[in-house]
Amino acid sequence: MGERPQVLEVPKVMGIINVTPDSFFAAGRTERVDTAIARGHAHFDAGASIVDVGGESSRPGAVSVPVDVEIARVVPVIEALSRVGRVSVDTVKPEVAAAAVEAGASLINDVSGRLAATAAALGVGWVAMHAKGTPATMQDNPTYDDVVAEVSAWLDAKAQEAASLGVRELWLDPGIGFAKTFDHNWSLLRHGDELAALAHERGATFLIGTSRKRFLGEIGGHDLAPEDRLAASIATAVAAMSAGADVVRCHDVEATVQAARVFSEKMET
Repeated sequence: MGERPQVLEVPKVMGIINVTPDSFFAAGRTERVDTAIARGHAHFDAGASIVDVGGESSRPGAVSVPVDVEIARVVPVIEALSRVGRVSVDTVKPEVAAAAVEAGASLINDVSGRLAATAAALGVGWVAMHAKGTPATMQDNPTYDDVVAEVSAWLDAKAQEAASLGVRELWLDPGIGFAKTFDHNWSLLRHGDELAALAHERGATFLIGTSRKRFLGEIGGHDLAPEDRLAASIATAVAAMSAGADVVRCHDVEATVQAARVFSEKMET
């Protein structure tokens, strides 16, 4: 493990807006456009630096939805929220990304890692997140010889791809909970400083999202529901900040922003 990177400012928080009926955290679902917009405003008011709007669940076992359905879900929300703060679109579809950017999104949060060319063509930022397979299949016995080495190599390759295509703003995400077992997730978190260093060496923003994910409910042999994983979410968000994460993605913005501010104050004293 390398030395803990120096903290220069309060880590930023990305608030989640799921305009879906089937996201894994029921309290995070906002099927109605007006409800999603209200939640986005609340995220910004609570201190989120960016709000991430998705119209298709990427939970384990989720199936894809038609392009037109996804566009109809996200575009009105992005149009409204981009007037008050920065908005990203959580999608794997080029058509949805294009519609979202036209509506005001300036970042594509891509769990497929395949939209570098789309981001470059649209002139917006790109989050390359590591995963294997699709949400429908990704938790079917994911295996690695060395998860940290393999994820690191993948992130490095995506950084090279982004540079070659002219992506103007690169974010890298190790994909906690995506095609990862309990042990894989914890190994990546333990080596977060190495992953953050790689991202920073490539000029990228390092993003981590652990919020309410299943592996947090399995600690100590428990099987906690998503509703009971807030404390573990905050603990792992702070661990990610300590490792050098520039941004943490979460459902619980107010609590996470408060944790980020306390963390930053502690590091500066």
